[in-house]
Amino acid sequence: MTLEEFRRQKDARFREPDSPLTDKQRGSFSGLKYFPENRALRFPLALNTDIPHEIVMMQTSTGTLREYFRAGTVTVPVGPERVTFVVYRDANGYFLPFRDGTCERESYGAGRYLELEEQNGEILIDFNMAYSPYCAYNDRYSCPIPPRENWTSVRIEAGEQRFHV
Repeated sequence: MTLEEFRRQKDARFREPDSPLTDKQRGSFSGLKYFPENRALRFPLALNTDIPHEIVMMQTSTGTLREYFRAGTVTVPVGPERVTFVVYRDANGYFLPFRDGTCERESYGAGRYLELEEQNGEILIDFNMAYSPYCAYNDRYSCPIPPRENWTSVRIEAGEQRFHV
């Protein structure tokens, strides 16, 4: 599926009555906003598993805790910078919650997520697929907050931008 198809499908999904948007938000919804596609922010990388494999209890937006397993790290080049992130795993697969230099003003302040797949022994990190958690649209959802080890001041100008209706 192309990035454009993915974004069209997501917008269509958000127009449905069971989307994370409230009825009022859906009434004026004209589509999500995204950074332009940036192919330089797409990386097939080996997962560095030489870390303590621990269970981590991640704080959520509603104050509860969710359990994740520290699966490894990835180091990605973002412009002239190199940023290392911890990749987590749960029953749904690999998960990369992160907060970057675009948060607050251009993207959701608490951070964004990537769901990752392993292919041929590598993890595909495609920041163009970064998305905001459901709690960015509606506070009835409980969303994991990216842990400090995945915060960076480096701007990752790819993926979903801040939600405005």
